[in-house]
Order: sequence, then structure tokens, then C-alpha cells
Amino acid sequence: MSAELCLRAARAVMVVLAVTTFIAPARAQQPSPSAIATARELLNLEGANSLYEGSLETVIDRVKGVFLQTNPALGKDINEATAQLRAEYQSRVNELANEIARFYAQRFTEQELKDMLVFFKTPLGKKYLTEKPKLLDESFGRLQQWQDRISEDVLIKVRAEMRKKGHNL
Repeated sequence: MSAELCLRAARAVMVVLAVTTFIAPARAQQPSPSAIATARELLNLEGANSLYEGSLETVIDRVKGVFLQTNPALGKDINEATAQLRAEYQSRVNELANEIARFYAQRFTEQELKDMLVFFKTPLGKKYLTEKPKLLDESFGRLQQWQDRISEDVLIKVRAEMRKKGHNL
């Protein structure tokens, strides 16, 4: 997986975590078709479609890699087969987009979704959408650096505690 795809995946995970952690619990009733359509429009504004498309490419490339590792001579035939599958599975990307839109529509009222759309169409909302990938990338990088620093400290302290108990790690 390329670094860009890893970052996209990390961003997606962070977005899902943020949504599921900080948003009010889901409403009991099923969202209306117009709420789902509004959520879909919001996700399109956020650029989610490129993430879904990239996910399909990642899956296909991963499967290609499995076959090519075992027999690199199959390259031409594998490329032809996966090209056909890309077209065949394109509708599945739409299914994913609808599923995620439904999830959003369950977490937000239709009016909240409309309000977000209005915001994201303002200059500040557009700036936020433009800056969001950079913010997530930088946040993810800082998170990794923080984890590395904390990990070293925890490792040292656990070793010290284990020495006190007679374990030499």
C-alpha cells in the first residue's frame, strides 16, 4: 500500500472515530431517503468519493499482488482480469457510499445535515474542507511522534518495575 493510500486510510479511520466518539447516539428511527441524499451530498463535498474509489483500487491491487507474488509471469493476464473487475465492482463503490451516507443520516438529523451543507459551502467551510486533509495528516504525524515518545518512556518504566520483581528484561 502506498504512503498516500495509508494516509487516506488513516484519515478515514480518524473521521470514523471522531464521528462515532463525539457525536450524539443514533436515533432509533430509520433516516428518510432525503436525509440520506443530503448526507450523500455532504460526503461528496468532503471528497469521500475519492476515498471510496481508492479503497476499491487498494483491494484490487492487494489481490493482484497476491497472485503476482506466486507467479510474476501472470502479469498481463492478471491485469486484464482486474481491469474487468474494476468495472464490475464500480457499483459496489456506490453501495458503500450509500451505506456511509445512511450512517451519517442516522447520526444527524436531516436539518443538521442541511446546516452542515450550508456551512461547507461558505468560504470558511470551503477553507476547512481544503485544510482538513493537511490537518489530519499533521495530526496523525504528531500522534505517531507522541506515541513513539510515550512508548519509550513506558518501556523504560515497565523494565524498571520488572527488575524490582526480579525479572531482567
